[in-house]
Amino acid sequence: MEHRELVRVSRTMALALRHRPDRFGLTLDRAGWVPVADLLAALRIGRSDLDAVVAGNDKQRFAVEAGPDGIDRVRANQGHSVPVDLGLTPAVPPDRLFHGTAEDVLPAIRTQGLRRGRRHHVHLSADVPTARRVGARRSGAVVVLEVDAAAMADNGYAFYRSANGVWLTDTVPPAYLTVSTP
Repeated sequence: MEHRELVRVSRTMALALRHRPDRFGLTLDRAGWVPVADLLAALRIGRSDLDAVVAGNDKQRFAVEAGPDGIDRVRANQGHSVPVDLGLTPAVPPDRLFHGTAEDVLPAIRTQGLRRGRRHHVHLSADVPTARRVGARRSGAVVVLEVDAAAMADNGYAFYRSANGVWLTDTVPPAYLTVSTP
């Protein structure tokens, strides 16, 4: 599958598995899983296309595994705007985490902090290059924010780590944020 097609299928899978399963006639289970066969039929793709997207996604957005019934299933690892329980358990974060975003939203972040919006959590990266790559998806100049995760954890904020290594939390108040210097 060529790169452009891989990206298109990945975006469609994200929409189907994170935000609008109903649009594709899919029903996610409580943990966000759907049978692979159902997804393939809904998106009109083959198993090799699915496997290429899962293996080729640099952010490891999707997981495929055999379910308890032996039937292969697929889900998004995080980023849902529909109700799911990913079974995440609290984890001790590294002292510093990072968040990439567009420079034009910096004034709002400085007053409101990082908020999850329609998603279940705020997404944070363990390193600056990853945060910069994530922030580059938005238009405009990229800003990387440094999160004092150690202080947040000390003050009772919960952190989780998704299956693909993304750090998640409910909110990051402005007091825990600084603009990272390159």
